[in-house]
Amino acid sequence: MEFDEELQTLSNRVLSNILSDEEKNNYTETVFESIKHINEYGQECWYARELQTALGYTEWRNFTKVIEKAQISCSESDNEITDHFVEVNKLVNIGSGAGRELEDYELSRYACYLIVQNGDPRKQIIAQGQTYFAIKTRQQELIENFDDLSEDKKRLAVRNEMKEHNKSLAEAANMAGISDPRDYAIFQNKGYQGLYGGLGRKEIHARKGLKKSQGILDYMGSTELAANLFRATQTDEKLRKDHIVGKEAANQTHYNVGKEVRDTIERLGGTMPEDLPTPPKSIKQIEREQRKKLDG
Repeated sequence: MEFDEELQTLSNRVLSNILSDEEKNNYTETVFESIKHINEYGQECWYARELQTALGYTEWRNFTKVIEKAQISCSESDNEITDHFVEVNKLVNIGSGAGRELEDYELSRYACYLIVQNGDPRKQIIAQGQTYFAIKTRQQELIENFDDLSEDKKRLAVRNEMKEHNKSLAEAANMAGISDPRDYAIFQNKGYQGLYGGLGRKEIHARKGLKKSQGILDYMGSTELAANLFRATQTDEKLRKDHIVGKEAANQTHYNVGKEVRDTIERLGGTMPEDLPTPPKSIKQIEREQRKKLDG
């Protein structure tokens, strides 16, 4: 094991011993938010050398290998590398009035997400960073000023995104061999059971106290919807990437992804989805109110 890996392992142990779960989560968010910058165009960005330190990489040459992998992922996702990885040079003082230029990158949030996805999973901060940037990137994809929206508008934004991704998930499930509507219902239920600690659609429906005609997705707050959106997108991606074939394998994949999202919520100190409050208004009611405002 290299010295920097030993050092990182030791720091992880120390961090685990002295911090509670809630403190670790707050620490993680503080780390990434504290090195965020706003560039001359008013856009948020991170600098690779600062991210390198935050992620526990002691050698720039090792970190550039991770950046190169992230750039390949960016290109394979049909995104322009230069839109997310901007090469910059920084002049640093090396003493006696002399300076030296250091290679660096100005990174978008998406670039940071790709970097942590390609980082060393043995580093605790990498695992935490994967969750942090995945959630924040998803919010940014939904809408730039997501955090400034009202809860009703957040619900509408995430629910609409959920509708689109459920179509893609249904297609991926079909490719895996789930073509019968009854089989697809079982497949969807497995995802709920993984995310909701064993509760399926019927149990969630009953727990929310809904009428038979009321759908559970229409009575979820933005946080609960976001957890389900993350479940759907990650299952979709895994079914396709791993070329999952067969009903049982697809069902197990959906359950496992749902459970992984649940474990992540628990690790971050969040509220379990089944314990989140049920909004008094349905998505349909909010949509009607929005239409009235537009008509008025």
